Formats: sequence, C-alpha cells, structure tokens
Amino acid sequence: MSSFVHLHTHTQYSLLDGQASVKKLVDKAIKDGMPGIAITDHGNMFAIKEFMNYVGKVNKGLKGEGKEPFKPIIGCEVYVARRGDLTLKAEKADRGGYHLILLAKNLKGYKNLLKIVSKAWTDG
Repeated sequence: MSSFVHLHTHTQYSLLDGQASVKKLVDKAIKDGMPGIAITDHGNMFAIKEFMNYVGKVNKGLKGEGKEPFKPIIGCEVYVARRGDLTLKAEKADRGGYHLILLAKNLKGYKNLLKIVSKAWTDG
C-alpha cells in the first residue's frame, strides 16, 4: 500500500476554516502512518515556525527509535485575482478570487513563497 500525504491542511491560523493545532495535526498524521504533511493556511504562513520546530522535535524522537523522519511540507493557499489585476474591481465577480495551493520544493521555493505571501499582505 502506498503512503498518503495531505497536501492541503489548515491549522488554527486559517481563521473560520481551520481549528486544529499544529501539534495535533502532526501527531495524528504520524499515528496514521503518514510520512509527511503540508501546512497550507489561507493567505498566511503564521504556523510555519511552530510546524518546523515541532517536527524537528518529533524527528529527534523518531531517529532515536530508528524510524524514518517525518517530512514537513511548507505551503500556503493563496488567492488569485479573477482577471489578474487587483485594480479591476468594477464587477461583483471581481471581488472574489480563485484559490491556489503553493508548496515549497526546497529552500529557494520557500524564500519565493515568503516573498509572494509577504507582498500580498503589503500590496493587498
């Protein structure tokens, strides 16, 4: 049987959409035999430091038991303007955006994701 990894998971930092703590999500994923999990909160990356710190702590224990480390996947569920320009808000349809899941593949991807999310918060 192949392993399953959630690639779209919200924590308590996704207001009105998620309620699980980072610790509980990671513990449940490990209990269910998942090799990793992605945190993709709505429009923010507030949980990432807590996520990485907790997974680091968990992985020390797993290593001591001779088990494979748990893979933390950093991501974010971002919003994309329907017509690509935030200044186009003339119609009601323009006020809502599409959702897009972005996952960091490596350190460069993480840095790019930070830039995208930070720019959205400052330009939004």
